[in-house]
Amino acid sequence: MAQRPTKETKQSSAREERPPVVREKAPALAPQRVRPTLILVGADKGGVGKTTIARVLLDYLAANNVLTRAFDTETPRGTLYRFHPDQTSVVDLTSTSDQMKIIDTLATAQVRVSVVDVRAGGLEPALQALQNTGFLDAVAEGEVGFILFHVLGSSIASLDEIAEVAPYVDDADYFLVKNHVNDTTFFEWDPVTHRKYFEKVETAGEITIPKLNELSYEQVEIAGAPFSTFIANRTAEGEPADHSFVLRGYVRTWQNRIADEFDRIRLLDRIAGREGA
Repeated sequence: MAQRPTKETKQSSAREERPPVVREKAPALAPQRVRPTLILVGADKGGVGKTTIARVLLDYLAANNVLTRAFDTETPRGTLYRFHPDQTSVVDLTSTSDQMKIIDTLATAQVRVSVVDVRAGGLEPALQALQNTGFLDAVAEGEVGFILFHVLGSSIASLDEIAEVAPYVDDADYFLVKNHVNDTTFFEWDPVTHRKYFEKVETAGEITIPKLNELSYEQVEIAGAPFSTFIANRTAEGEPADHSFVLRGYVRTWQNRIADEFDRIRLLDRIAGREGA
């Protein structure tokens, strides 16, 4: 006589027959659900890797289906434009007409997220322009989002910029970015240094950009393609390429580590204006 299946046997059988859970990629954020957001990447000190961070930021947003446009302020010919020509315009932030191209279209353009790569020496003038145009007032009222990635060098000179930036970032998501380009070693914030440079400004946190293997970076520069395109073994025109498997692996690992940093600070939630970000 056959035995009746026990409750435990039935549960075990159900578990075995249940299809595996498949994680789907998050759908693109609908434009009407994304508040207009301006992301400024800048520093007054040169050679700290601002454009590199802007490039990897554009790749990160594209990978997460966030439609983004970019502005390169290194006129007349910018590096960001070289790598992302399809979504980048070269502008002069000291020009009123170019300021209008960015700010006047934030709420009306279908692409609601704008990344601005600020040239060396142009951070404080850019923030001054945002204040004079009333943009910072709109940020304070919650009409638009404002995220500032302030890229620091390893010297005290970079820290002096914090005091200059402080008056403009009360309502911004203000991040200090340590970019370990060229094996840069950053000093730690000792209590005295911290009080001197940070007591007048509230930051949303710090972001650490790891160093990329020199040969890998060099080959991406030669290819003239976005980091994601190089990883996919494609040319800048989208044709099949013959990039080194090893070098593509280094770039992929580096880019994933940066994506983890952006996830940690909940960048997508901040762009969407979600509570608790």
